[in-house]
Amino acid sequence: MPGDSSNVNINGKADESMTYDAIVVGSGISGGWAAKELTEKGLKVLMLERGRHIEHKSGYLNANKDPWEYPHRGGRTQQMIKDYPVLKRDYPLNETNLDYWCSDKDSPYTEIKRFDWFRGYHVGGRSLTWGRQSYRFSDLDFEANAKEGIGADWPIRYKDIAPWYDHAERFAGISGSKEGLSQLPDGQFLPPMEMTCVEKDVAARIKEKYAGKRTMIIGRTANLTVPYNEQGRANCQFRNKCWLGCPYGAYFSTQSSTLPAARKTGNLTLRPWSIVTKVLYDKNTKKATGVEVLDAENNKTYVYKSKIVFLNASALNSTWILFNSATDIWPDGLGSSSGELGHNVMDHHLGVGASGIVEGYENQYYFGRRANGIYIPRYQNINGDKRDYLRGFGYQGGGSRQGWSRSAEEVALGIDLKEALVEPGIWTMSIGGFGEVLPNHENKIFLDKNTYSDKTEPFKDPVTGKDLGSRPVPDKNGRQRLDKWGLPVLAFDVEHKENEKKMRKDMQSDAQEMLEAAGVKKVNSWNGDGTLGRGIHEMGTARMGKDPKTSVLNKWNQVWDAQNVFVTDGACMTSAACVNPSLTYMALTARAADHAVSELKKGNL
Repeated sequence: MPGDSSNVNINGKADESMTYDAIVVGSGISGGWAAKELTEKGLKVLMLERGRHIEHKSGYLNANKDPWEYPHRGGRTQQMIKDYPVLKRDYPLNETNLDYWCSDKDSPYTEIKRFDWFRGYHVGGRSLTWGRQSYRFSDLDFEANAKEGIGADWPIRYKDIAPWYDHAERFAGISGSKEGLSQLPDGQFLPPMEMTCVEKDVAARIKEKYAGKRTMIIGRTANLTVPYNEQGRANCQFRNKCWLGCPYGAYFSTQSSTLPAARKTGNLTLRPWSIVTKVLYDKNTKKATGVEVLDAENNKTYVYKSKIVFLNASALNSTWILFNSATDIWPDGLGSSSGELGHNVMDHHLGVGASGIVEGYENQYYFGRRANGIYIPRYQNINGDKRDYLRGFGYQGGGSRQGWSRSAEEVALGIDLKEALVEPGIWTMSIGGFGEVLPNHENKIFLDKNTYSDKTEPFKDPVTGKDLGSRPVPDKNGRQRLDKWGLPVLAFDVEHKENEKKMRKDMQSDAQEMLEAAGVKKVNSWNGDGTLGRGIHEMGTARMGKDPKTSVLNKWNQVWDAQNVFVTDGACMTSAACVNPSLTYMALTARAADHAVSELKKGNL
């Protein structure tokens, strides 16, 4: 039965006539948090996940494999490249965790302009593969739109979300150092990981060179540095295999943290293989009544009812669901009355940085494989640093010694080569930028209702000329493009605007300048592939705001057009800042869940 924590419905099908207090769509970082918070407050919750179930520990099939245990040493094959035309564009395509990424063929999308969309359709979503860097937004971020006249003003400020950051950090487990930086608020941290000797030296020289206006710190990461015995989670083992799933539970994921907490309440029903196709809306009450689900295995349709609905399917998929909902009332979908649904797509632009060699530490090494790096917080357009663009960027990176896989061309094959590779190589230091993307109405997604022939044409990046595979040819007499389940697909019309292009120049030159100032030798900088989507930080398309005429959601993450529907994943973001956004999703979700339950008890929902 639903709610029995010893018999959580995983592989079976929930009764199609069942009614719940709340439905949570999606099981990734924000969906897991929604399920935890709502069940702990006493609600009977149905969590719907469009993909398969992955059980904590036993489901991480490759977590303890060594490189030589993979047929291709963890690399990619020509067949994989053929089968995954989008995923091949970056690092996610490899044989170590291929089943953590969705099929490009089963779930296509249309690129009017290039957008690299890397998705994971399974229980836990990208909480199993995320980079775990966890930073707070500051009032610098929450106030920027209003001060600069960009997009819409955030309906909240730092003081509104700070207690929820505390709440999320304490439960998830964020290690980091307190620095007292106004642009990067401190949090409830576990003991920080340690910098390498090279990183400490570079950090000290940067601090001295720039009189404290630029600083390098250890990354703030959702990896435990002390055990969380009450959650059954061990501290990080410094294996750096996080993207395979952690059998120790040492990093925050749905599987290791929020799902067990929700199960413990006895109030959770989990249904995988459940594609939510629409939110059901009652025009008389102006509320949602539940959701419609397409079973991904048997292609049957089911209806589940609830008092509230949380959309946490990931930014672009949550908006896809809204596009499909209430179209008899609003042709462009539920939440479209403002004209902003699907607009203001954001990510972080990256692929820019510098690296070089550090001399003088040949007799030193470090412990294990630290699953973390360094962070250089934003310093542009604050404290007297004025640029010719808005907002700014931070850097992530690290200092380490080259290992056995480095080139050793100076020695012969055989014993000489083996002996040379036994010794660690040179020390290197590298930093890469993460830049803020401004919200822009022109950057948008929408349902692709065009028709296409069965033919395809070459698809090349107009900027780099890079081969991106092929795409279908428009044909007014053709057929609409659909996914494996016969559902419409998204079209992307998203690109860098002038602000991002200007910023990238400084991201490159500043990186080289800082490393050289810190004594790093032979510094090389680069400005590579910064295609949006590559940051895997999709944000926007259903933004929060103060005015229903210019935003999709109110300050509590409620859809203005149906206030018992909450959107708390990346779709809700009003601006992107330049820091990793997942911690903000956690805090916003917990805050919205608290408000939802309060309003339910008052009879307002």
